[in-house]
Amino acid sequence: MTAPTPSTSDKAASAKERVLIFDTTMRDGEQSPGASMTIREKLELAELLQEMKVDICEAGFAASSEGDFQCVSQIAELARDMVICSLARSTLTDIDRAGEAVRKAKQPRIHTFISTSPVHMKHKLKMGPNAVLEAIGASVTHSRKFVGDVEWSAEDATRTEFDFLCKAIDVAIQSGATVINVPDTVGYSHPAEYGALIRRLIENIPNSDKVIWSTHCHNDLGLAVANSLAGVINGARQIECAVNGMGERAGNAALEECVMALKVRGDSMPFYTEVVTQKLARASKMVSSITGFPVQYNKAIVGKNAFAHESGIHQDGMLKHRETYEIMQPEDVGVPSTSLIMGKLSGRNAFRDKLESLGYVLEAAALNDAFKRFKDLADKKKHVFDEDIIALVDDQLAGAQEKISLTKLRVMAGTEGPQSAEIELSIEGEIRSTTATGNGPVDAVFNGIRQLCPHTAVLELYQVNAVTEGTDAQATVSVRLADQGLVATGKASDPDTLVASARAYVHALNKLEVRRAKAMAA
Repeated sequence: MTAPTPSTSDKAASAKERVLIFDTTMRDGEQSPGASMTIREKLELAELLQEMKVDICEAGFAASSEGDFQCVSQIAELARDMVICSLARSTLTDIDRAGEAVRKAKQPRIHTFISTSPVHMKHKLKMGPNAVLEAIGASVTHSRKFVGDVEWSAEDATRTEFDFLCKAIDVAIQSGATVINVPDTVGYSHPAEYGALIRRLIENIPNSDKVIWSTHCHNDLGLAVANSLAGVINGARQIECAVNGMGERAGNAALEECVMALKVRGDSMPFYTEVVTQKLARASKMVSSITGFPVQYNKAIVGKNAFAHESGIHQDGMLKHRETYEIMQPEDVGVPSTSLIMGKLSGRNAFRDKLESLGYVLEAAALNDAFKRFKDLADKKKHVFDEDIIALVDDQLAGAQEKISLTKLRVMAGTEGPQSAEIELSIEGEIRSTTATGNGPVDAVFNGIRQLCPHTAVLELYQVNAVTEGTDAQATVSVRLADQGLVATGKASDPDTLVASARAYVHALNKLEVRRAKAMAA
């Protein structure tokens, strides 16, 4: 069997060779401790993999449990264009079970394997080389009774003596294997070594052109994707991988990384896949949700920060030309858009762009003031969300013309009372300060404001809400004051709830004064 020829409908791929994507999320991925999936969840994932045009789905290990058998069987029955595969050890009973499980698939495959490295043969199998060769021939031959597509794997191939590995693969091909998989089972190899191994095997084994060569690389040294690509460059035309890199120990080669590496670097790697890349982010989220395994923020392709920029230099470059700091478009992997994360490293241009996207166009002086307040907030708060910026600017605009403003506040609170507040206000340009006590820190703050700015208004509402999640979230405080039929509501936001409370109270006082003046003028 030779690798599929390029799709004639894809002109961009016409000069490239196709690489098949073999997804093992439901088999090897599920072997991650704590990552079990229900049949319903696997069926949902299989449907998505089908929509993504993944070529082969290793739906499970049919002989391992009744649940896995049922899962492989149901996926096989529902599958349309995708090859459905079951793993099987070299025992005949395993292969019988796998054959029955994939029986109803339109394109069934049995994937059988046995260890070939000295350490595995001696300590795990307790078998000699000749016995292993006999088992390979028998298992592949028996698999051909059920399916025409048989994949054979040399477990721990990268630690196997080369001459014996050649013999084992030759036996598998002569017995009818259509796909030869060369696993780096323990993630021991590196790209130059693994690529050279694939090349040497193809050059030294008779009829190597009659099968598809496959990679299956583990990530123990963080080289799974690099090794897989090295295999492809040297002749492999199938990559075994898993969504989010799920799998034993440090996991497998990540499907999304392999696919996008081939897509983005087609200039130096003349290969392509049929995978619908716009669904990669969705697949990542689904697998994360099913398994409960979070995706690290800086994970390539699908991590939360993969298309996020916080540094002012990077943000400025992105605003001028997208390709300054992005080698692929977020839409290509199913992410809606680039995200300019606002934080203490963000620059003025990025801040202005963010304001405009939120509907604010400020003049130079107001922008400078807003930017300064934003930087102050960013120093206090790790992540500054859009809601934070909206609250900050609204607070600034509301207080632009106020006669009374808060200039300083220090509060003493805790289990031992009374609580007190040292407060300083600017009232029509005059600085006044006082210390007040109260039944709690908020009451002390409000009492201090009353002392510095005497009034008869009654507090009708005091309400606190978090703008965003987290213990460092900004608090938005609403205060409603009523006086002689006039009502005014003030709002303010700050990471410090007491500061927000004081500003909201002052804001309400200012609005009440404006309304009183208007009423008198009328």
